[in-house]
Amino acid sequence: MAALTPPICDFDWPAPEFALLATDGRTYSRGDVAGPNGMLILFICNHCPFVIAFLDRLIRDVRDVQQHGIGVAAICSNDPVAYPADSFENMGKMAQERDFPFPYLHDVDQSVAHAYGAVCTPDFFGFGRDMGLQYRGRLDASKLEPPPDGQPRELYDAMVQIAKTGQGPREQTPSIGCSIKWKT
Repeated sequence: MAALTPPICDFDWPAPEFALLATDGRTYSRGDVAGPNGMLILFICNHCPFVIAFLDRLIRDVRDVQQHGIGVAAICSNDPVAYPADSFENMGKMAQERDFPFPYLHDVDQSVAHAYGAVCTPDFFGFGRDMGLQYRGRLDASKLEPPPDGQPRELYDAMVQIAKTGQGPREQTPSIGCSIKWKT
């Protein structure tokens, strides 16, 4: 498992459009996902040990940021042929078993991951209400183990700040995770 780190936040970079099929059978666009105070796009997958390690905390934080008018969607862009755990069928199973409070979208041709510049799972993109990028940091101080007690909920705190002020924190620690599994 090679761990990659995404680049630092490019403030105000515009969120690319998309239209992707979700595990609930609907197709979602950027406009369908965006909330009145912003949007959070989560590039995740089913098999990444980093994602698996914090999935419960991520679901908790998503439920909490949604209360602040932030729309959320997760996208899996991994090659499902090389990584069958990330197939559309298995995405649906995970979304149902874990009761995802957000649509789980399948980026079949990987065009959305390329458009966003996603490099790993997890890779978080937090946008303000104007769809300008304000956060590209980590969930929290954890890697494969839970963070020590009392550590900040960095993604949650950043998205609440964005919902209230339109601006993300200037200091951000990048996420770390497994590389996106690109088709060859």
